Amino acid sequence: MDSFLLAKNYRYIIILVAIFLFGLMVYMPAPEGLTDDGKKALAIFVLCVVFWVSQVIPLMITSLLAIILFPLMGVLPADKTYSLFGNQAVFFILGAFILASSVTRTGLGNRVALIVLKWFGHSPKILLLGVIALSAFFSFWMSEHAVAAMMFPIVVAISASLELKPTKSNYGKALFLGMAWGCVIGGVATFLGGARAPLAVGILQDATGESIDFIKWTLAALPTVIVMLAVTYLLLIILFPAEIKDVKRARILLINRTACIGKMKRDEWSIGILMLLTIFSWICFGKRFGLANITLAAVVIAFVFKLLRWKEVEEDVNWGLIFMYGGAICLGSALGKTGATHWLVDITISGSIQSPFTLIMIISLVAIIMTEAISNSAVVALLMPIAIGLAIDFSINPAITTLAVAVPSGLAFILPIGTPAVAIAYSSGFIKTGDAFKGGIILNIAAWILFNFFAYFYWPILGLGW
Repeated sequence: MDSFLLAKNYRYIIILVAIFLFGLMVYMPAPEGLTDDGKKALAIFVLCVVFWVSQVIPLMITSLLAIILFPLMGVLPADKTYSLFGNQAVFFILGAFILASSVTRTGLGNRVALIVLKWFGHSPKILLLGVIALSAFFSFWMSEHAVAAMMFPIVVAISASLELKPTKSNYGKALFLGMAWGCVIGGVATFLGGARAPLAVGILQDATGESIDFIKWTLAALPTVIVMLAVTYLLLIILFPAEIKDVKRARILLINRTACIGKMKRDEWSIGILMLLTIFSWICFGKRFGLANITLAAVVIAFVFKLLRWKEVEEDVNWGLIFMYGGAICLGSALGKTGATHWLVDITISGSIQSPFTLIMIISLVAIIMTEAISNSAVVALLMPIAIGLAIDFSINPAITTLAVAVPSGLAFILPIGTPAVAIAYSSGFIKTGDAFKGGIILNIAAWILFNFFAYFYWPILGLGW
């Protein structure tokens, strides 16, 4: 009975505990080395941590709460607090979501997926490779959860054509996990696979004035992505050996579906050309004109030529996430400007770290563990202020610690709460928690080792040295 009452009132208990901790920190004397504003900023930070981890209220509402509290507590002026919603990272994220909507709505993404998978439909192993590689490649250019949503019905149709049985078919498990894990891994390669990368760069830019451009980010993350995709493919073959010998029926299905959708329409050609030009501009002119400006220009062009309809955009874009990112950037800014970040670093792990590389290993490990339990955007919001403070204390480039937070925080392979792509795979009925766990824990370890290996040996070549 007691446990039932506890579960029933869990939400209210967490809210009361969070309010108690907030009040205690606000009214207690400021510790040595911490300003009164810094103490208040930390109190708001702790309140957000409790709500983000427990998820008793939505992530975006927690961010709005932070935005309200900073002016009310006198930590930041109201005009400064609300101006952080004008951070270019927020507008880049918004533009990227809108462009992803255009690719999905015109049917271009579905067409490319069917055509490419048709090429891979010669054997079970080759088809699995196609699902993983295509999911990853699409996630280079679209939000990983949008890619998973687009790929999911295709994989469902393949499974049905092969008469794979949910929870029992090894090959079915491999296909759905391959789809989800391909999306996850591909999503960290560029700014477009998820909002965590532009969010991290936005916090970095607001705190230090420095940034990471599109091409440098991709070059830094790509080796880890490529090797992780190979590890994922081999792991799925070993853990879930296919019980079928050929996939001819699946290939016939893909051929028929490709034929049914007919020739490419004008909207598909136009969006395809616009996306290619936008990607080219990000790579070549991103530093000069700004990624957000290029992205929004592409959105305007899409509407001018009637390639998008606002009603469809309203349905496809998760507007609440924009509040989440604005609040997270605001939180990072307040912690940095009040000196709370440096104080927090000094009393925690700063003295125990002996080298910059040890610092990167610790940050990336914490990020990859936390992202299995809470939203990867929340992980970035929580860790970025501390990571920037540590970078300044160790006199290393804060871009390095930004990458150490943002890339590992996107690599959630086990629990559906970690990333929508994994949640979508669970919804297929083929995946049990144990299936994802036994492969996911290996991928977590491999991702951490590979990330740090390339950070140590490869990043200095890119100018990201210690």
